Amino acid sequence: MATAAHSAAKTTRDFLPLKGTDHVEFYVGNARQAAHFYRTAFGMSLVAYAGPETGKRDRASYVLKQGKVRFVFTTSLRPGSNIAEHVAKHGDGVRVIALEVEDARHAWIETTARGARSVSSPSESADESGRVITASIAAYGDTIHTFVERGHYNGPFLPGFRSEPEDKLARPTGLKHVDHMVGNVGWHAMDEWVEFYANVMGFQLYQHFDDKDISTEYSALMSKVMSNGNGYVKFPINEPAEGRRKSQIEEYLEFYQGPGVQHIALATDDILFTVAQMQAQGVDFLTVPHSYYTELAGRVGPIDEPIEELERLGILVDRDDEGYMLQIFTRPVEDRPTLFYEIIQRKGSRSFGKGNFKALFEAIEREQALRGNL
Repeated sequence: MATAAHSAAKTTRDFLPLKGTDHVEFYVGNARQAAHFYRTAFGMSLVAYAGPETGKRDRASYVLKQGKVRFVFTTSLRPGSNIAEHVAKHGDGVRVIALEVEDARHAWIETTARGARSVSSPSESADESGRVITASIAAYGDTIHTFVERGHYNGPFLPGFRSEPEDKLARPTGLKHVDHMVGNVGWHAMDEWVEFYANVMGFQLYQHFDDKDISTEYSALMSKVMSNGNGYVKFPINEPAEGRRKSQIEEYLEFYQGPGVQHIALATDDILFTVAQMQAQGVDFLTVPHSYYTELAGRVGPIDEPIEELERLGILVDRDDEGYMLQIFTRPVEDRPTLFYEIIQRKGSRSFGKGNFKALFEAIEREQALRGNL
C-alpha cells in the first residue's frame, strides 16, 4: 500500500545540502547525433562543447540546456575506453547524475566516511572563467554521483569546454527543470539502495509504493522514493516484484545489463504546450484507451485543462490532498527498451501519480508485447 512520508518533521542536520541537479551525463555511441535529436525533438540548446579541438583527445562532449535542465552527451573517440565499454554493455545511457553543492570536498568527505565508494577524489579545474571543484562516488550499477562546486565559475559549463554560439537549430518546448530521476535495481535490492541514500547521503523516505499499488494482470514492481533534505532532489528506486509475466523492470535490467536510470522526469509549467510541441517535433509518447478519459472527471474532480485536449495529447491526471498533477511518458528513446522520459506539470500535488499506475503500466506492457518481451 502506498505511504507518504514527506510531511514528517526533520530532526537531524542535513550533512549533504544539495542545490539541485547540476547536470546529467550520458555515455552514447554518437554524441553529435544524440545532441541533434535532443536539440530538434526536445528543444534543448547546444551551449558548450569539448573534444579534440579543445584538447580532449579521447572523447567528444556536447552540453545541451533548456531552463535548468542540462544534459551532456559524451562519446569515446577510441575503442576500449571506459566510455566505449559502458556503451557496449548498456547501450546509450546515463553515467553521471551530477549534484550541485556549496562544498564538493565536504560532500565527498561526508559520503565516503559513511560508506560510499569513491570514484574520484576532489579535484579543482580552472580557466579564464573561474574554477570548479568536483568529486564522485559510486551509486547503483555503473551510475555515479558527481558533486559539483561551481560558485566561483561563470563559464558555459566546466573548464575545458568552449562556449557555443546561439543555437539556431533548437526548438524550445518549455522544459524547466529535472523533477525526479528513477533508478531500476535488481531483485530484492531496493532496500539496499534506500539505505544507501538514507545513510550515505542523508536522504529521507518520501513515498513508498508496493506491488498492490503498481501492478497489472501480468506484472508488478515495488518502489520507494528518496528525497534530500530540502526536497530539491528525488530518486525513486524500483525493483521487480513477482508477477505472471516479465515486468518492465525485468525487461530493463535484461537489456541494460544491470541497474541504471530508467527514466528522467522533466517539469514544465504548460504541459499542453510542451507535449504538443514535442509530438510535432518527433517525440513518441505512450497512449492510454479512451475509457481512461471517460472516467477522469469523476476520479480527479475539477481541473483547468479541457479533458478532450488531454485525451488528444494522451496526458494523464492524478490528484492528492494537496492538488493535482499532469504527466505523460515517452516511449524508450533508445533502440534498447531502456531509458524514457516523463513530462510532468505539478499544480499543487507533490506525489507521483498513483492513480495512473495501472493505465501507465498496461500501456508499457502493450509496448513490451509488441517487442515480444512480456
